Formats: sequence, C-alpha cells, structure tokens
Amino acid sequence: MPDSKDLIQLRDITRVYRMGEHEVRALAGVSLEVKHNEYVAIMGPSGSGKSTLMNIIGCLDTPTSGEYYLNGQRVSEMSDNELAEVRNREIGFVFQTFNLLPRADCLHNVELPLVYSGISKRVRREMALRALESVGLGDRVHHKPNELSGGQRQRVAVARALVNNPSLILADEPTGNLDSKTGEEIMRLFELLYRRGNTILLVTHEEEIAHHARRVVRLRDGLIESDEAIENPVLAGLDVSESVAA
Repeated sequence: MPDSKDLIQLRDITRVYRMGEHEVRALAGVSLEVKHNEYVAIMGPSGSGKSTLMNIIGCLDTPTSGEYYLNGQRVSEMSDNELAEVRNREIGFVFQTFNLLPRADCLHNVELPLVYSGISKRVRREMALRALESVGLGDRVHHKPNELSGGQRQRVAVARALVNNPSLILADEPTGNLDSKTGEEIMRLFELLYRRGNTILLVTHEEEIAHHARRVVRLRDGLIESDEAIENPVLAGLDVSESVAA
C-alpha cells in the first residue's frame, strides 16, 4: 500500500509508444513521490518525457508498466471511464492556452467540471462564484473570455481547476502565453494557493518559473536526472495576498 503522506506515488513507470515497427520509450523507469501540500516543478528538454509524465500523473494516459497511486488509489490499471472519474474528482488542470469556451461567461466556464457530478445548478453556481472570488475575479463573473485580459483568462482557468476542491492542481506551462508581468501575477496566485494548502505540480521549461516551486524534478531521456529542493524560492518571503486580490 502507498504511504498515506504521499499524494502521488509512481513506482518504476515506463511508457512505450509503438510507431510502426519501432518502439519509442518515452519513460524508462520513473519513480517519484509527491506529498500533500508540496509545490513541485517538472523540467526537461524536448523529448525528455516530461509531457508523457504529466499525462500519466493527470490520468490522461496509462503507463506501459509500473504502478501509479493517486491519493491512495491505484490508478495505473484503471479503465478509461474510471480514469475520467478520477480526473474530475481529484485533479484540476491549468493549461497554457486557457481552454475556455469563448461564448460562455466566466461563471459557466468555471462550473463546467461540476456539470457531470450530479450537483444542482444552484449549488454549482455558488461553488463557481466562490472559486472566481478566490482568484480575485468576483466582479467579472458575467464577462466572456474575449472581454478579459490574458492574465484574467488564466485566472478563470485557475478558478475552474479549483472549483472541485481537487487533491492536485496540475499546471502545464501556465505562463507560456502571457507577458512577463502578467506571468508573474499568475505565479503570485499559485504561491497563494500553495500557502492555502493546495498541492501544485508545475510543468515548465523556464528556470525562473520553476524556482517559484519548492522542489524541481528534472527529466532527461525518460529518467529522472535530478530531484532537488529550492533553497530560496521566488516569492517565498513576500506577502502575495494583496496583489492576487487586486
């Protein structure tokens, strides 16, 4: 059984893709533990396996071999339907491209993960409103994405990731489509979420972004090359609440 202190436990995970007669080994035996309320960045060059690892951790893909436990559940051998339920219940996703519905307002975009959970419309709206307020967008609930700045769109995406109160926030290059100032605002938001007790797994190719985390895991050729604590994280000593609420 996995350690109860671990939210994520990967044991000797491999992922092999078959392309015609050839095999591509994207992951070659990755073992990794992430505890509750950790803030971890995953880095690696193109082809290192970080996207494959993110897809497996996010229950978007399954390993060829090895075991994966998420919040005490062995998900490495689940069916597609079971994985979909775990994704909806346990994981909040934040993507580089926001992935918002252009014709829906912020409130509807945020409540979408709740639609298939059997939650009444009134309760869904209340939960979505609270999530938007938590990222400083309580006054933008009826705005559509094209009426928002890039940073505000990403805040909507973060609110959508939070609305189910997931065990894990999985962020894939969350500042990739933002200018440096707006990207820093989003990283302040992640810092606040971490301080509130959320577990955050951040996939990035930018060293400066990775150093907002408390730990950096580096991949190369489908293996973990290094796993190090960050001694002086960016924003660690700052009061981020005021800037996030602005």
